[in-house]
Amino acid sequence: MNFEVCAVNIQSALAAQRAAAHRIELCSALDVGGLTPSLGLIRAAVRALVIPVHVLIRPREGDFCYSDLELEIMLEDIRLCREAGAAGVVVGALTAEGFLDLPKMKTMKDAAEGLEATCHRAFDFTPDPAEALEQLIAMGFGRVLSSGQSDSAFEGRFLLRKWVQQANGRIAVMPGAGINFENIKEIVTATGAKDIHFTGKKKVLASGGAEIPGLESWHWESGESNIRRILVAA
Repeated sequence: MNFEVCAVNIQSALAAQRAAAHRIELCSALDVGGLTPSLGLIRAAVRALVIPVHVLIRPREGDFCYSDLELEIMLEDIRLCREAGAAGVVVGALTAEGFLDLPKMKTMKDAAEGLEATCHRAFDFTPDPAEALEQLIAMGFGRVLSSGQSDSAFEGRFLLRKWVQQANGRIAVMPGAGINFENIKEIVTATGAKDIHFTGKKKVLASGGAEIPGLESWHWESGESNIRRILVAA
């Protein structure tokens, strides 16, 4: 089994390594589904960790239908990730109809040459996931993150199993979303997946101070004990 922790700050990245996770997906803005982290955070994580750092490439919240200008931003972020020493990137783009945007996906995959490439949960919005899986395999993607087109990987576990069987080792289908120590064993058993993605997150509260909407005094952080508990439960 390979366990990937979604880390949104350097504290989370270090906790993942201490807890013996196999790699991290580094991102920011978890509450909107994740955005590309700062270059400073990418460099800090690469310097601090010995486990691989994969970086989410997503320039904004919302849908995954990107303009040509947004594609240029993502290509620049991929270049910066390579220069910073990241081991992989996590990308995705859809057409207005919800299908994989093959030209943009291929362009990003080509730009990521030498780095591992994962397709993120844009996959969960495709109307024909079986076809999309074959397209990702043909482009050379190493894995795809998915909740089984459901609110959580537990709810989508049976569709995930279907895709794991379809992939047959040609690409790793990686369950993610809502995975915790209480459900991970059943998800692993039901899906047969060999890669699992989770945050192990907890709320970290600041001491004192009034809260203003959008400027809350707490933040999310992956907890070492939470991560260890999930790994043991698997």
